[in-house]
Amino acid sequence: MEIYQLRTFITVAQQGHLTQAAEILHLSQPAVTAQIKALEEETGVSLFERSSSGVLLTEAGKLLLPEAEKILAGSRDMLNRAKSLRGQLAGKLRVGTILSPDTLRLGPWLSVLRSAYPLVQMSTVQGVSGGVLNEVRKKELDAGFFIGRNPYQTVHTLPLMDLPYVVAVPNGLREALDGADWRELGRYPWVGASQFSSLSKLHAEVWRERNIAPKKVGDIDQEQSMQACVEAGLGLCMLRREHALTAEREGRLWVWGDTAMNVSLSFIYPAEMESEPLVGVMVQALREVWPEAGI
Repeated sequence: MEIYQLRTFITVAQQGHLTQAAEILHLSQPAVTAQIKALEEETGVSLFERSSSGVLLTEAGKLLLPEAEKILAGSRDMLNRAKSLRGQLAGKLRVGTILSPDTLRLGPWLSVLRSAYPLVQMSTVQGVSGGVLNEVRKKELDAGFFIGRNPYQTVHTLPLMDLPYVVAVPNGLREALDGADWRELGRYPWVGASQFSSLSKLHAEVWRERNIAPKKVGDIDQEQSMQACVEAGLGLCMLRREHALTAEREGRLWVWGDTAMNVSLSFIYPAEMESEPLVGVMVQALREVWPEAGI
């Protein structure tokens, strides 16, 4: 019985699907199937049964899963302990970033990390919120920043702050929409957000709650680009209140109403890396630059 076989068993159990598990493990589906088969032959029991949506644990699999998790956790703890015995913490971290560096307090955070752990090499990858979440889920990134609700149990979430969003309207529609309700807003075009943008989920949630179905104009992946579309008169969209109010003061758009929708900004990392020393130093540095978050 090998550690990599147990890791595959646990990942398949978590995902409930061989293809998704293979994607996360960076293996082919036949390789995942072969590892599960080898583990079943060695244990002498069937671990999974196929279903219409993927695979399900057998009763034997349910009983053995906690044992496999304990063994895998023990192996990680042993490796972490060995690393701590070697001396000063060292390693490489890839972190997904979104929004602006000021919003994330990225400079102070990286400065704290560099000062306390000079041998830890940090690189950042700018992206959109949903893309960062997906790459953290697949462990292509060690951690990242994310806006919205995290649906994955395999990704740990540390809330940092709530970001208020408002409805931004082109100046040319101000007269038509001054005093309008949500039903009226739904009759006008909205700037569409790409599927990986946090604004895509925010728009969908707001439209569903208000029972409107606006026509979408494009699929834009960055909030700054969406704001530019509003300023150009292409349609309405949700923007962060501070940016929308600044643009309104400068006469570039109009903010409808005074109601703000709060969206959570969080720091995320793979849940199974909870005990990793490198994750610990990232979280400790976050506590210093985000004291009000209560991490």
